[in-house]
Amino acid sequence: MKRRQLIQAATSVIAAPALASLPMLSFAEDKYPSKPITWICGYAAGGNADLRSRQMAKAMGELMNQAIIVETKAGAGANTGTAAIAHAAPDGYTLGMGNFAPLSVNPAMFAKMPFAPTDITPIMLIERGPLILTVRTESPYKTVKDIVAAAKASPGKLSFANGGIGGSHDLSAALFALEAGIDIIRVNYTGGAPGTTALMGGYVDCMFQEMYAAIPNIGPGGKLRAIAITSPKRATLLPNLPTMAEQGYPEVEVMNWQGVIGPKGMSPALIKYLNEVANKALKDKSIQDIMLKQGNEPVGGTPEQFATFIASQTAKWAKVVKQANIHIA
Repeated sequence: MKRRQLIQAATSVIAAPALASLPMLSFAEDKYPSKPITWICGYAAGGNADLRSRQMAKAMGELMNQAIIVETKAGAGANTGTAAIAHAAPDGYTLGMGNFAPLSVNPAMFAKMPFAPTDITPIMLIERGPLILTVRTESPYKTVKDIVAAAKASPGKLSFANGGIGGSHDLSAALFALEAGIDIIRVNYTGGAPGTTALMGGYVDCMFQEMYAAIPNIGPGGKLRAIAITSPKRATLLPNLPTMAEQGYPEVEVMNWQGVIGPKGMSPALIKYLNEVANKALKDKSIQDIMLKQGNEPVGGTPEQFATFIASQTAKWAKVVKQANIHIA
């Protein structure tokens, strides 16, 4: 890691803490944490996963009076970073961000995975957030019914942008197509931003976007129109935007999510301690404010609840991946 990044990470935990610190966890011959902790993020710097990683690392580091240094290990749909966490020593000195794709989608989509689901330890679900079905403001489509009618009138012509095969944009479109019984084109771009640019430029017809990415473009003077949201209920930030369920597609419920994970083999005492720290860190007002402005929901809870959630998501998306024939060699 670059020297500047190390200095920034250390400085963030030396600064006056926003939360009361917690005592170290006592072990047989040592106390935890007695040295800096590495936090691995499987997505590129500058994105939401990177932002939340740095926020959580800072807040948790303040609580434990120890530096937590964020390292980026992007690649292979976040499999690279997740594998680095999974294969680390289970001593609590390697943690990281566990995300929607590598934990619940990629096992069904990749022919070969660099880790098994049992190789990770769920610690706490940080957040979840919906996607918004969008079109250009000049598009004739104003409801989900309009989009379905157009797709059925011209099978195989209506196009949906996404930020990569098997991402939340792509899976939302695939699930929608399955539930609506329509034949659409899912167009892959190298990220959500290029997909959005293509939508605004008229190269594609529709896109499911993360709420935080869609909001800047759907307000007054924006270039996009919001059609529906994939959450189970309407969002506080967009109270007039109906859900997919309200428009006839209750199964098209998609929540992108991420949480704190560690490698397998961590002791119950260590898992309990880190869960307590993570839950306290999540209450940091600066973290909550940003999440809520993005339209994301802070979650928290127990390791067991997070494990159950991952299992349910894995079962759901394995079915969609199989039915939509989504795969990466």
